Amino acid sequence: MRPDRAGGAPVRRRRLRPGPADRPPPTPAGRIRRLRRRIALLFALVSALGLIGMTVIAVHADDASWRSQVDADLKLRTSEFAADLHYDEQGAVEYPDPREGAYDCPPVTVFTGSGGNLTPAASPHRPCLTVPAAALQAAATGAGREGDLVLTTVTAPDGHPLRLSAQPFGGPAVEAADVVVVTAVDVAKNVEDHDRMTLLLTAVCAVLVAVSALAGRWLAGRAVRPALAAIEQQEAFFADAAHDLRTPVASLRLLAETGLRGEAESTEIMRRTLRQSTRMSELVDDLLTRARLMAGAVPLDREPLRLDQLVDAVVADTSADGHRVAVRAEPVVVLADAGLLRRAVANLLGNALAHGHAPGEPADVEITVGADGTVAVDDAGPGIPPELAKSLFERFRSGAGSSGLGLSIAAWVAHAHGGSLTVARGARGGARFLLHVPVQKRP
Repeated sequence: MRPDRAGGAPVRRRRLRPGPADRPPPTPAGRIRRLRRRIALLFALVSALGLIGMTVIAVHADDASWRSQVDADLKLRTSEFAADLHYDEQGAVEYPDPREGAYDCPPVTVFTGSGGNLTPAASPHRPCLTVPAAALQAAATGAGREGDLVLTTVTAPDGHPLRLSAQPFGGPAVEAADVVVVTAVDVAKNVEDHDRMTLLLTAVCAVLVAVSALAGRWLAGRAVRPALAAIEQQEAFFADAAHDLRTPVASLRLLAETGLRGEAESTEIMRRTLRQSTRMSELVDDLLTRARLMAGAVPLDREPLRLDQLVDAVVADTSADGHRVAVRAEPVVVLADAGLLRRAVANLLGNALAHGHAPGEPADVEITVGADGTVAVDDAGPGIPPELAKSLFERFRSGAGSSGLGLSIAAWVAHAHGGSLTVARGARGGARFLLHVPVQKRP
């Protein structure tokens, strides 16, 4: 709080929270990851709707199936019992004696009367089910009033659900129903089986929804992986360019300032400027080559070529600047991309000339080409520490003050041809790089 200008009560300042407009915009990788989550969620939602719909249909079909089966059995039993009913000459109904057990299981009750006045005429002697009298009367009255079969479900005193079937039978002398037969069955087991199946289908549906959600997440990840890889390669390229070009750009600026101040001869400044610009050109070329290689935009144009002649050409085109380079080669034919293999050999030679010697002394490099398709580049420098041997071909892991682009490109070229690039300690104490490419098989 601070007092206002008039010296009155202090004014409380409210600290504003950053709103959505103040938040930094999402990165391209963040937007793709958000898209991945949305795709996975949409896939899981569609799968869940489909599975839930099929589950509901299956549960409904099972419920209709067991009810239809129970109702068909009830109709059959009611019809079979009604077939035993007869009418005498005076039009009175004749039915079996209840004490004979024909009414007991399933329990059958015969109602007689006319119109809506129906009374039980015969009932089970020892029923296997206890059916509420009110439910029987209601079913019989409904069937007599409708003049057709009536099916209904009631609850027994023990809590079990019962299915009732009431079927009217008209007398010979009257149009209205004067006999109604009511049959009852216990459907508790059917309901339990249906509930068990419903629970099982629900559990299976939940599991399948979870599996579909995981599958959707995996598929979405696979779908956006190329886009993420492209963005990572783009970001890596920008980072590499900023890292590698910072030094030569600063050197060129320093040379320009030195020339403007007249602190050095113009010839020397131009020579150093040319050297720095050449280095920058090589760095840009290496950066672009590495970006194309990592993106898979450089197809291999394999053709038979003489590896020994390619190495001789690379040595002849490389400026030694007072260094010594000796070549011992055996004739060998390999199936490879000439341009990429030339760059790999040139990078190995350039690395040996730059770092394979003591400070202030010329480099002494020996290149050996074997009949098995191996190019060995030996120098007389300090060698490679063992702890850096495994990570030497990774980006920014050269350990010699350089960016390591040349070695990483050479390793990628070797692996793309089905070969290898390794480093070991040479016989003269320096580094020994072994570039191996498969030899062309003779027909």
